[in-house]
Amino acid sequence: MKIKIGRAGLTTMVLAALAALAALVGCGGGPAGQSEDSTAPASGAPSSAQARLSPEDLQSRWWTWAMSEPEPTNPVADKDGSECERNQPQDMWFLAGTFGTRAERACSIPDGVPVAFPLVNLMGGPADCADFMSTAKGSAVLDGKKADSETIRGETISVQGVAGNPVTGTDERFTATGCGLWSSCPR
Repeated sequence: MKIKIGRAGLTTMVLAALAALAALVGCGGGPAGQSEDSTAPASGAPSSAQARLSPEDLQSRWWTWAMSEPEPTNPVADKDGSECERNQPQDMWFLAGTFGTRAERACSIPDGVPVAFPLVNLMGGPADCADFMSTAKGSAVLDGKKADSETIRGETISVQGVAGNPVTGTDERFTATGCGLWSSCPR
């Protein structure tokens, strides 16, 4: 879903956690229903991926990655996982959500690389995030266990896209407010 709000736009992503992905990721978390209203993971101890990236850096890097390919080869618009390896950083493996639909994707994640992904996320303005987070819900099951998640209520992020990306369509660099429910896990 894209809604134009000023330069940055308001965009939401949803991750549909799937069994095919769960077998590849290899991390799980605490008891079902556990979450926090902070930037700490639900377990109370930061994973190695979260310890290395602040909420601002995590979201800035993920959104820039999600906007790093035009629509035909973009991991967010990917139907089967064939595009999931595009532009992955060496120190983190990002998983793509969808634009509110369900998708089943299979991709190979290198051993030892931490995984990070949003359960639901949004970038827009501070009021957009406040409204979005008042009802945000999401969960992921990885290797048969509920994955830990953290709540990020609103952080200033800086993102860069490429022309034709399915999020903003532009190659602009801009600042926005990012928020969502995020999961990351060491491997």
